[in-house]
Amino acid sequence: MAIDKWEIVIGCEIHTQLLTKTKAFCACENRYGGMPNTRVCPVCLGLPGAMPRISRGYVELGAVAGHALNCHIARFTKFDRKHYFYPDLAKGYQITQYDIPLCTNGYVDLPMHKYPEEQRFGNEKCRTKNFIGEDCISEDGKYRRVRIERIHLEEDVGKSLHLQGAHSYIDYNRCGTPLIEIVTKPDMTSPEEAALFMETVQEILRYVKVTNGNLEEGNMRCDANINLNVWEDGKLYHTPISEIKNLNSFRSIKDACTYEASRQLKEFIEDRQEFNPGFKVTMGWNEELGQTVVQRTKNSFVDYRFVVEPDIKPFTVSEELISSAFDKVGELPEAKRNRLKKEYGLSDFDVETLTSTRELALWFETAAKDAKDVKKVANWILAELLAVLNEQKKTISEVNITPAHITELVNAIADKKITSAQGKTVFAKMLETSKMPSQIIKEEGMESVSDTGAIESIVDKVIAENPKAVADFKAGKTNVVGWLMGQVMKASCGKANPKIATELVTKKLSEL
Repeated sequence: MAIDKWEIVIGCEIHTQLLTKTKAFCACENRYGGMPNTRVCPVCLGLPGAMPRISRGYVELGAVAGHALNCHIARFTKFDRKHYFYPDLAKGYQITQYDIPLCTNGYVDLPMHKYPEEQRFGNEKCRTKNFIGEDCISEDGKYRRVRIERIHLEEDVGKSLHLQGAHSYIDYNRCGTPLIEIVTKPDMTSPEEAALFMETVQEILRYVKVTNGNLEEGNMRCDANINLNVWEDGKLYHTPISEIKNLNSFRSIKDACTYEASRQLKEFIEDRQEFNPGFKVTMGWNEELGQTVVQRTKNSFVDYRFVVEPDIKPFTVSEELISSAFDKVGELPEAKRNRLKKEYGLSDFDVETLTSTRELALWFETAAKDAKDVKKVANWILAELLAVLNEQKKTISEVNITPAHITELVNAIADKKITSAQGKTVFAKMLETSKMPSQIIKEEGMESVSDTGAIESIVDKVIAENPKAVADFKAGKTNVVGWLMGQVMKASCGKANPKIATELVTKKLSEL
């Protein structure tokens, strides 16, 4: 018996906390951190007799996520109870959605240029068609599609705190935090692809203001379902599915799936264990050991004893809410990148950085609107403004200048009112004082002299005072033109229009 080839099959379940003001079913504040057990009430603690209520914002943000990920939004839906025991699950069940989720049949297109070369289509590890024969790769070969089966609403659980291995405590502040769970089809074929999928989803959902997407705070986390297709002597085998829980970084997704794939292949070779549709192993990821570890086995959905949530009636999602959610999506980051490249001729690097947040993209486009050189606008933002913001650990929303400042600065340089070197001085003064460039240029006496007669007088004086440079020029040393230009700029205190000055220096020397 010999293995001919094998491929990885991955489906993801991404849990994302929503940016609502209150928790899912009560009026408690929805935010991260704080003193343990201070943002709780009878509803999120699951006390007897407490009645949950749905907020419009909760459902609307779920619909925004659905639109952003190209899903169909249900006009009728309901909540269910999913029963299981964890110490931090106060009620002993979770309010979620089972058979009628809010969003279904969506997709995410992953940009192929972000793939490692070995993962490009054409390699047997990266299928060009999904399991039902649909094309995965776009016609132009630029995107690979991952299908989304469903997005459903549910609530988060509390948090267990383990102190020095001696005591465990539970913080219920997180109980009832509104979540969406994004469930994909098993369309991913490498650990790198799974990591890229979560990175792409994070970017999209941040863009449409659905979530903070902060992985370190557990604001977004991923469960990866992984198994292998193995061809041995012409026969296809499927290894058992492992569900790796609570992966909270792109690196952990990649590393955990890489390790689990090699573990499953080794296990298959040793004992030929095959897929059982009613059996799944829940695994954890031990970062220190770099290994997956078994947590529990899960036989079927029957274990969860799903029932309709009796305290929340099934409800209709209005067309007005669905339309409002659609309007909040707007232009998504990949579409914006393609448009900016086409409209402004910017590089891939430029548009990747400028569209890293919706606020930065809007800031750039506002500055570019009336600028005489859009590429220079991009350069000032990328090379100068973002460097300052990174150093000060600020976002574009916290900067004390406006897009109009950059527009006016770029135009002043384009109109030869100031030099590029003077532009850096003006930029620093802008950040310090919030004054407009035109005001700074006037106050500092920076505006360049473009009067040909005035510049010609300075050029004549410089040439007369430097007979050796003139002799060197006549001897064929043309590099003295640059030196003489420096003397002209020095004599004019940097105000002479460089283009006019260069032309006059060259002309005067040629006439001697």
